[in-house]
Amino acid sequence: MASDWATFGADLHLELRGTRLRAGLMDALREAVRSGRLAPGTRLPSSRSLAADLGLARNTVADAYAELVAEGWLTARQGSGTRVARRTAPRPPAAAAPPPPSAGSVRRRPATPVHNLNSGTPDLASFPRADWLKAYRRALTDAPNEAFGYGDPRGRPELRTALAEYLARARGVHARPERIVICAGFVHGLMLIGQVLRARGVRDVAVESYGLDLHDGLLRRAGLGTPVLGFDERGTRTGELAGLDGCGAVLMTAAHQYPLGGALPPDRRAEVVDWARASGGLVLEDDYDGEFRYDRRSVGALQGLDPERVAYLGTASKSLAPGLRLAWMVLPGDLAVEVAETKGAVGWSSSTPDQLAFAEFLRSGAYDRHVRAMRLRYRRRRDQLVAAVAAHSPETRVSGIAAGLHAVLALPPGTEQATLRAAAWRGLAVQGVNAFRRPTVPLTLDGLVVGYATPPDSGWQGALGALCGVLP
Repeated sequence: MASDWATFGADLHLELRGTRLRAGLMDALREAVRSGRLAPGTRLPSSRSLAADLGLARNTVADAYAELVAEGWLTARQGSGTRVARRTAPRPPAAAAPPPPSAGSVRRRPATPVHNLNSGTPDLASFPRADWLKAYRRALTDAPNEAFGYGDPRGRPELRTALAEYLARARGVHARPERIVICAGFVHGLMLIGQVLRARGVRDVAVESYGLDLHDGLLRRAGLGTPVLGFDERGTRTGELAGLDGCGAVLMTAAHQYPLGGALPPDRRAEVVDWARASGGLVLEDDYDGEFRYDRRSVGALQGLDPERVAYLGTASKSLAPGLRLAWMVLPGDLAVEVAETKGAVGWSSSTPDQLAFAEFLRSGAYDRHVRAMRLRYRRRRDQLVAAVAAHSPETRVSGIAAGLHAVLALPPGTEQATLRAAAWRGLAVQGVNAFRRPTVPLTLDGLVVGYATPPDSGWQGALGALCGVLP
C-alpha cells in the first residue's frame, strides 16, 4: 500500500534549472524571496513534501533549507516549520525635527482626513461579528451539498424565503420568494434592470434632482436617457412624469430622499403609482436605509401600493455592512423572470455561504435585534449632532433627520465651497449638497451632507468638534 505522506503540506511552485539539484533549488528559492513572490512569514512545505513534489531526495531539500536558514533567507523553528525570513530594510537616517511654526507660517493641509463624516456608510466597527459567526456556522452545518454548486440565478431559496417574510413584516412589501432576485449590491441590481428595460425598448428613466451620479451614469451606459424631475419643499415633483414622452421608468428614494432626507408625501406617492399604471411604466424604488426611522412610525415601501408597477430594491449595506455585497430586488412577475435570465447570463452573484448565513441571521431574529440596537445608537448620535450644531451655530438649520444615517446642514448662500475647503484643512471629510445635484438643476441650495453613522464611537466626538469648527 503506497504511503500517503506526500499528500500533506502546502503547494510551492518552483522552476529548477541546471543539473546541480541542490544549487538549483537554492537559487530558485532565493529568487522567489528576492522578487517578493514569497512574502516574509510564508510557510514553506516540509522537506518531505517538497521533495516528493519535485522528485528529489529528501536530504537534498533538507540541506538546501539548512543552508538558506544559515544565510538568513529562511527561518526554522520547532512547531512552526520553515518560513521565509522577515528581512529588515535599512533604516533611513533620522530627519531633523521640524522647527516650531512661526506666527507667519502657513499651516499644512492634512495629507489624509482625520475625521470622516461622509454619508453612505454605517459604523463598520459595530458589525455584529459574534452573531454573524454563529449564523454562519449554523448555516454551513445545515447546508445541503447542492448549495455549493452554481445554483439558481435568483439566489438561494432559503434567503429569498426569509426575505419575503421579513420585508412583508418590516417594510410592508408584497413579496413572494419566486419574485425576489438576490444581487451583489444596489448598483448590480440597477445594472440588471437597466439592461432589461433597454432590451424592452424603454428610452428614458427619470431621476430625482439630487442623487448619486453613479446611478445616473449607470443608466446612461445602459443606453437610457435620464430626464430630471424637479424638486421643491415637498420633495420630488412627481407630476412632471406625465409630461415626459418616452419615459418608461423612474428611479426614486421615496421613503427617505437621498441626500436631502425628506419622505415623499402621500399624495405624490399615489401620483407616481398612478402614472406607472396609466403609462405602463415602472417605478424603481431604492429603499437604501428604510429600517432607520426615529421620530415617527416607519414609512412603508412604495411597492406596497402596487407590486406590479413598482420594483423594490433593498440592501444590507447600510443595516450591516457594504462589504457583504448582499442586496435584493422584489420585482413584478414578468420582470423577475427577465432579470433572473439576464443575471444568469452575466454570472455575477453573491457568495452562497453568505446568502445562507444571512438567511439564518434573519430567521433567528439576530437581524431585528441588530437593527434595533443600531437604531438607538444612531438616534443618539443624531441628537448629539443637532444639539452641538444648535449650541455652536444657532442659525444653522438641520434637516432630513427623521430617518436614515445622515443629516443636511443648511449654509448661507454661496458659502458651501469655502466651508468644504475649511473642513479639508481641519482634516474633516464631509460632502456638500451640490455634489449630488444633477448638472441641469440650478444651484439653489448650499449645505453639508453629514454622515453621522460613519465614525466609530472612538472618533465620533472628535469628528463632531471638527464639524462645529467650520460652521459659520
